[in-house]
Amino acid sequence: MPSVDLPLDDCLTYRPDLPEPDGFDAFWSDTLAAGPGGVAPTGAVFTEVAAGLPQVRVYDVSVPGHGGRPVRGWLRMPARSEGPLGCVVEFLGYGRGRGLAHENLLWACAGYAHLVMDTRGQGWSAAVGATDDTDAGAAGAIPGFLTRGIESPQTYYYRRVVTDAVRCVEAMREHPEIDPARIVVTGISQGGGIALAVSGLVRGLAGVMPDVPFLCNFPRAARITALPPYTEIASYLSLHRDRAASVFRTLSYFDGAHHAVRATAPALFSIAMMDEICPPSTCFTAYNRYAGPKELEVYGFNGHEGGAEHHRSRQLTWVRSLFDRSATA
Repeated sequence: MPSVDLPLDDCLTYRPDLPEPDGFDAFWSDTLAAGPGGVAPTGAVFTEVAAGLPQVRVYDVSVPGHGGRPVRGWLRMPARSEGPLGCVVEFLGYGRGRGLAHENLLWACAGYAHLVMDTRGQGWSAAVGATDDTDAGAAGAIPGFLTRGIESPQTYYYRRVVTDAVRCVEAMREHPEIDPARIVVTGISQGGGIALAVSGLVRGLAGVMPDVPFLCNFPRAARITALPPYTEIASYLSLHRDRAASVFRTLSYFDGAHHAVRATAPALFSIAMMDEICPPSTCFTAYNRYAGPKELEVYGFNGHEGGAEHHRSRQLTWVRSLFDRSATA
């Protein structure tokens, strides 16, 4: 596979002019306060299920997300544990749902609580979902999610998704078996972009692990990426020729690069230099702006699969070190 973007040396110094929209912080403050009566909804429900796993407890989770509507997930925890647990909250790649109860056991087997958030409206690719999205927005969106509700930041699909993600982190902080000071957020592709948004919106995270992150530097991604999902934006603008300015204004409220400048938690990024879905320059836009302590693994000869299980090993070591330091602080 040939190189698809800027060379690594250029990516490491890549800081494009990416104007931040007016009222960015106010928009998100208002969004996250917008529950019944202006108060953020609480009341996550955890229902234990029989998953046939003697060493892992599995809970079917329902968290009041955006607008108080339920967002599903799985919480997996070691069957026997002492003291509050560190927790990894994972957001999923584009099209994936939370899957089945017995899947995705790595973090629970490592001794941590692990919440996988279902992505509303998704679950049609690789793993099934269980969370509806009833706010589809105006007609005329390109099939997929990137242009759903793109008429304004208030109606945009990812406003709901990012709110769901913040609510899931809050639910874990309130869980009696979780140490609220030891929560790491992570995700691959779309999940990495959501993790970046959470990193800028939630204070006091223990760590952030965005892998080959999506939802970064939308203007460049829409212009240079030949494979979905970013092509949804280009397809929309090829039809709505007069809407480029308003579309990119909406997207700017959700750009991982703008959230990254507000992050303070330690981060471990991964970026793949032959990624044709999330081009490395778009990922580096967020990495180079990330304001907290940060580390980076570059996979020079990989596409969107990134470091895969090789990188999971790196993450296990990194999270263990983070949690060990916080336990002795």
